[in-house]
Amino acid sequence: MNFVQPIRDPVIIEGIKSYYRNRSMRDYLFFCFGIYSGLRVSDLCRLQAGMVRDSHVNMREKKNKHRKRFIIHPSIREDLDRYIATMKDTDFLFPSRQRKKKSRMRFQPFDRSTAYKMLNKAAKQFGLHEIGCHTMRKTWGYQLYIQDPRNLALLMEMYGHSDPAVTLRYIGFTQDMMDAAIIRLSNPQIATSRTHYL
Repeated sequence: MNFVQPIRDPVIIEGIKSYYRNRSMRDYLFFCFGIYSGLRVSDLCRLQAGMVRDSHVNMREKKNKHRKRFIIHPSIREDLDRYIATMKDTDFLFPSRQRKKKSRMRFQPFDRSTAYKMLNKAAKQFGLHEIGCHTMRKTWGYQLYIQDPRNLALLMEMYGHSDPAVTLRYIGFTQDMMDAAIIRLSNPQIATSRTHYL
């Protein structure tokens, strides 16, 4: 099984947001919710219009049944309000465009395989590798940690980790530190410019 990476570069994150926004408001909002909430894809897919009409979302995580409350990022509020304007509260926020094969139901949430394909299609456009369903969740954590390493305790709580090393490895920061250490071994001048945040 491949280890999925976060998206580290904020410029690429903005590029992907623009890529999705120009193609599909549903996909754009899905990506934004992923990178701004830290939710698993399985929880993102369960969001309903009525859950996102206020400034915060309250829900119970599917995997561990923990209660989760998070703010909807202000940068997507206007687009989100337009997107859900005609939806009923019980409508899924990210519905599949196809009828489900087993149940034959329509307007059900899309599944992990759809999310995976969607993310990897964008990743190819931006030359990203090792992208998967946990990429958005890891991107959220990585960006919070880079913004302020004191956010580590918050991330541990949000992810349900009891060891800081597990969280750093999960968000890909351990890999960054290992890469920087190897570069410093071979060329100290190059390493200095690349590791200013370590």
